[in-house]
Amino acid sequence: MKIGITCYPTYGGSGVVATELGIELAARGHQIHFITSSQPFRLTGREANIHFHEVSVSTYPLFEYPPYDLALATRMAEVADFYSLDLLHVHYAIPHSVSALLASQMIATHTMVARRRRLPFITTLHGTDITLVGLDPSYLPITRFSIEQSHGVTAISSHLADRTREAFGVTNEIEVIRNFVNCDLYSRKPELVAQMRPRFAAENEHLFVHLSNFRPVKRVLDVVEVFARVSRVLPARLMLIGDGPDRSAAEQLALRYGVQDRIHFLGKQDEVHDLLPLADLMIMPSQMESFGLAALESMACSVPAIATRVGGVPELIDDGVTGLLFEIGDVDRMAEAAIGLLQDKPRLQAMSAAARRTAQDRFCTTRIIPLYEDYYRRVLERNA
Repeated sequence: MKIGITCYPTYGGSGVVATELGIELAARGHQIHFITSSQPFRLTGREANIHFHEVSVSTYPLFEYPPYDLALATRMAEVADFYSLDLLHVHYAIPHSVSALLASQMIATHTMVARRRRLPFITTLHGTDITLVGLDPSYLPITRFSIEQSHGVTAISSHLADRTREAFGVTNEIEVIRNFVNCDLYSRKPELVAQMRPRFAAENEHLFVHLSNFRPVKRVLDVVEVFARVSRVLPARLMLIGDGPDRSAAEQLALRYGVQDRIHFLGKQDEVHDLLPLADLMIMPSQMESFGLAALESMACSVPAIATRVGGVPELIDDGVTGLLFEIGDVDRMAEAAIGLLQDKPRLQAMSAAARRTAQDRFCTTRIIPLYEDYYRRVLERNA
């Protein structure tokens, strides 16, 4: 198949999933065309069967805000026509599904294209496009309309699918295809851990990790709170991977607790699969997670997560078996549980093994990517 993929190319769960999906589909022989404002950060530009098409937006004095969604729609139609794409797959509803709808209509009716035909598009909902942005009164009607007009709709968790139906009243079929992880790439390699871990923690120290875009919804300040409590009892270090609006506040909080010299602020990292296996525990105390991709990636690396019981997280983490779940903001219990787990090595080892096994059995690329391929075929058959 020839598939056009549009996503936000910067750091964030939806962009990561879309990029990894394209890489995996290309490895299975499909022709993948990324149509975005810049090259997605996880692409090297050397992958076979992957092509990148930049969306450029002209600036005119008339436009206070450059109309990216219109430029995107035009580029989608151009690429679809020139390369005879079979379908478009857009990630994050706003504004990508609206642009895909316009491109689909242009292909079907406009004289700019050489061959008038049907160009189906699939919208994948990732979370805040529904729970936050889409519910804004300024965007709710257009979000609902673009979902209703999509030829196929997928969601990354049952929770998000249910929330979409409740919030928008849409009657479309929503296919639940959960996020995935490359279990070969994301794995604990003892020799690499032995080589890299001393950079971040001494042999007698425990190592925590947190990975996010540091937006308020990720509650990175709670990560520092939990770590500060643990470090009073056990020798420990913390790797904070990512960057964003709450980084400065996290640094100030670390200073207040006097733990700044035990926290590694690593910023944005491309090779997170080399860093995650170094940790003993992941901390993911989010206000909302429609799935919890960071936790899945750490689980594949045999690192269980201490997380919040929100959104789609309970669909990923089996409380007490593959990780530990708590209420939002309950940093005292999170810290207490982390201390108890780190002091009980057999239980930690069993949980780590169960986390890895769950990633392999339920969320590995070999299990999830065929679900996308099957869904593409069904959408194409319905719209032949």
